[in-house]
Amino acid sequence: MIDSDIQDAINTQIRNEYYSSYLYLSMSAYCESRNFSGFANWLRKQSDEELVHAMKFFDYLNDRGGRVVLESIEQPASEFGTFLEMFEDVLEHEREVTGMINNLYDLATSKNDQATLVMLHWFIEEQVEEEQSAEAVVEQLKLAGDNPAALLILDRELGGRKEE
Repeated sequence: MIDSDIQDAINTQIRNEYYSSYLYLSMSAYCESRNFSGFANWLRKQSDEELVHAMKFFDYLNDRGGRVVLESIEQPASEFGTFLEMFEDVLEHEREVTGMINNLYDLATSKNDQATLVMLHWFIEEQVEEEQSAEAVVEQLKLAGDNPAALLILDRELGGRKEE
């Protein structure tokens, strides 16, 4: 049986992962409304990944004999400013999620829960990738500036993102 504090923390993380998915889906819709389907595709794929993360936590909690209790998901913003501002928000959000995963790891360490520590290693590695991916787009957007041609090229490139 899993420790109740870890169970509660994982339930909160499930909510956080669903919120991340919802946030990126809202960003995707914003990009679609501006006719930038490549940016929308990248964010849609990011939203899908967050659902996978939520389900990894969901399944883990069930596998450990815990109880999944779904929490309310806050409504995300629907306006995001420039693409650079939006992807800076994506990067900041991923850094916040990294902090959440690190806090879960610290909790599991304090409870001497080796199984949860092993499971969280996957998320720690995933967050390195998540931050790097978002940061790459931020840097490309900084280079593009207000150049419409550069934004269109980047939109086309981001449209090629496939399922992982």
